Amino acid sequence: MQISETLVKQITEAVIAQMQNRQGDSVSAVPSSEVPSMAGHDRINEKKTSYAGYPRAKKGTDPKEVVIGVGAAFQREIKKTICGIPLEDVLKNVKAGIEEEGMIPRVVKILDTSDVCFMALEAAKLSGSGIGVGIQSKGTTVIHQKDLYPLSNLELFPQAPLMDLETYRKIGQNAAKYVKGEQVVPVPCTNDPMSRPKYQVKAALMHIAETEQLDPEMGIIEWEEK
Repeated sequence: MQISETLVKQITEAVIAQMQNRQGDSVSAVPSSEVPSMAGHDRINEKKTSYAGYPRAKKGTDPKEVVIGVGAAFQREIKKTICGIPLEDVLKNVKAGIEEEGMIPRVVKILDTSDVCFMALEAAKLSGSGIGVGIQSKGTTVIHQKDLYPLSNLELFPQAPLMDLETYRKIGQNAAKYVKGEQVVPVPCTNDPMSRPKYQVKAALMHIAETEQLDPEMGIIEWEEK
C-alpha cells in the first residue's frame, strides 16, 4: 500500500468526519467503503528494501568533511518531501551549500533510527569534522555536532511543509560554517501554526513508512542514489 495524495485525503476526511460527528455536528460520516482499509496489511509498503551488499559507513578522517545522514526510506519508498520537493533536489542543494563554503559532503543512509535528532548526531559522529546533517524523508532537518546530547542540536528545522530548496542550501552552508568555526547566523525558519494540523496525517504516514524500512543490523551505510 503506497502513500498517495488520494490515500492521505481519504484518511483525513474520515478522521475529520468522525471528530465532527462526536461533537454533534451535522456532517455525515464517510462511508466505510470509501475509506482505505488496512485489513490484511501489516505495513504501508508490502516489501522492505534490502541493503545487503551496501558498504557500511565508516568514520571519516577529513577535517573538512560534513556527513549528511538521510532517512531509511529516502529516495526509495519516499521520493519527495511532505510538500512535494524531490528528495534528489533536496540533497543536491544541501551538498551545494556545503561545497560553496569549501567543505566536502558525504551521504550516508541511517537504518537504525528514524528520529531526526539521533540521525543527525550519528552523522556528526561519522563526520571527519564532527558536524553532521540529518534529513528525514519528509524533509525535517537538523544540524548536529558530535559531542552534543541528541536533543541539544545546533539548528533544528521542524516545519518541513514550509521549507524550500533555498532553505536546504542555506542549511548546507551553515553546516560548513560550523566546521570552519565561523560565527553562524541561524537559518530563518518560517512558522505557520496551521501547517501542523494540515499535514499531520501525511506526516504520520510518512514517518510510519520510514520506520518500516529500518534495519538495525545494517546500521548505517554509504549512500549516493543515482
